[in-house]
Amino acid sequence: MPRTILANFANRISLPDLNLLPPERLTPSRLRIEILSGLTVALALVPEAVAFAFVAGVHPLVGLYAAFLVGLITAVIGGRPGMISGATGALAVVMVALVAQHGVEYLFATVVLMGLLQIFAGVMQWGKFIRLVPHPVMLGFVNGLAIVIFLAQMSQFKVPGSIVNSGHGMSGGTWLSGMPLVTMLALVALTMGIIWAMPKITKIIPAPLAGIGIVAALVIGFGIDVPRVGDLASIQGGLPSLHIPMVPLNYETLQIILPYAVILAAIGLIESLLTLNLVGEMTGTRGGASQECIAQGIANTVTGFFGGMGGCAMIGQSMINVKSGGRTRIAGIAAALFLLSFILFASPLIELIPLAALVGVMFMVVIGTFAWNSLTILARVPKMDAFVIILVTIVTVYEDLAVAVVVGVIVSALAYAWNNARRIHAKTYTTPEGARVYQVQGPLFFGSAEGFSEMFDISGDPQTVIIDFADSRVVDQSALQAIEALAGKYEAVGKRIQLRHLSRDCHKLLKKAGHLMVDSDDDPDYALAVNYGVRTGILGGH
Repeated sequence: MPRTILANFANRISLPDLNLLPPERLTPSRLRIEILSGLTVALALVPEAVAFAFVAGVHPLVGLYAAFLVGLITAVIGGRPGMISGATGALAVVMVALVAQHGVEYLFATVVLMGLLQIFAGVMQWGKFIRLVPHPVMLGFVNGLAIVIFLAQMSQFKVPGSIVNSGHGMSGGTWLSGMPLVTMLALVALTMGIIWAMPKITKIIPAPLAGIGIVAALVIGFGIDVPRVGDLASIQGGLPSLHIPMVPLNYETLQIILPYAVILAAIGLIESLLTLNLVGEMTGTRGGASQECIAQGIANTVTGFFGGMGGCAMIGQSMINVKSGGRTRIAGIAAALFLLSFILFASPLIELIPLAALVGVMFMVVIGTFAWNSLTILARVPKMDAFVIILVTIVTVYEDLAVAVVVGVIVSALAYAWNNARRIHAKTYTTPEGARVYQVQGPLFFGSAEGFSEMFDISGDPQTVIIDFADSRVVDQSALQAIEALAGKYEAVGKRIQLRHLSRDCHKLLKKAGHLMVDSDDDPDYALAVNYGVRTGILGGH
């Protein structure tokens, strides 16, 4: 492991970076906001962690322990304060097949390996590749995720106990109808109304927490019969304890868990890094992608050894935290500690909270997350960008977030390559000495190599041909091959070709490829223009 990489990482997580709050900002008002925001997040975490545990086919405490451990560790050392991590559905749908075929112990081993892979990705600073995600992909990701969060709440409108864990996620269930459905919808609407109105009245209490508290008090006080958190499962338990995964330490085990670990690590990092960027845009802060990779890796490695199902950044919970005013590490730490206290001490009370209140909070998250402006700009942006936004949204809903982002990046890259391939052309003129000059415009790479070759009139050109690359750029081996093939064609008919205005980096590229043989002095600015005569190979490079 290169020392420079370790040194850079050490600098990234130095003590100043891990301060919970700068001393001058640690006011009682700020502390209150952070703690209440953490409480709001913790309340919303409970049903999601339980539901995702059911999806993965494991005990609810396995999901709750993951939410606590992953949330706590990433809150302390993560790349951006304000982000919330925990057990997520994107990972749970991958885990279900592993648990069904090999059991939960193999899941714990996979989570440990997943964490180690994420640590490696962070140390190698691969997190910076998230910069390659285009803005249309981000818009599609956000919109698709909002729809996914909305659809995930639909299971709360089914009769508790009627939903069956089939080993491949939650299925079946009887929809609420009649008065129970009307009551549920009314409470959801009431929660949303409180969240909308509360900031106009007071900001002392985060609006989502006020919505949950008021609706829960009404339901408990009047004994309204609606589904509650306790109807999903009991959340009572003890402290997570050290647990070494009980799997054989051999090559066969590695063959089983490695494919799952790679997929989980990739999904977790993609979702976490995109959430990192989204939270950064909303809060106007910057954070370290590589540091977040390492934080996620450490969190998952520890979680695997303490009986948790692993996790990653949760965009829904992160939005709740941001909307509630959480901006520092204190909110994330408070959320994790509140969640642990629910498990240890307050489970009877938490289980009384109506699911309608939590659904109302998540619906407000959906409204705040969806990029509504993307609907108006679809007609104004380039058609390919509009297509990418819609494509990523659809794939996010019907597949998963990681696949959607990869598909969006690939389509955007292909569109970019195609657009650049069509840009190449040449301006021509004849010098007083009778030489034909081709001034190449646009990049020369694999996509434009064929168009480059078609620009030249080999049979009709004079004895001397000059190709000027001042407004072009040779990018790859396909471009080198195109130049060499063109030069060979001119040589075959006894004509002389010159390459001019080739930049130093392109000159090095050709030299490295073994094509550069002679430098010429007829191009004083670059000293790279060369002649292609009877010698074989290109005599200059870009």
